Amino acid sequence: MEAFVLIRVGAGESWNFAKTVSEEVRKINGVKEVHGVFGRYDLVVKIEAKTLEALGNLVTDHIRGIKGVISTETLVIGF
Repeated sequence: MEAFVLIRVGAGESWNFAKTVSEEVRKINGVKEVHGVFGRYDLVVKIEAKTLEALGNLVTDHIRGIKGVISTETLVIGF
């Protein structure tokens, strides 16, 4: 299973803070790509896991646990 995770970092934080969050996300097993973007979200992350449950756990247990992550939106790749 693969998905894109859209991440919002805390409002009013500096660009360096978004970079720090990006570095922490990169350390997570199952993260394949991390991109800083402009717009409603600050980071777009491509993740991979064996099952949908494992994919969900990767987001809820690891990505959302990083200091500075305000919210996530997960887009499971369907085709």
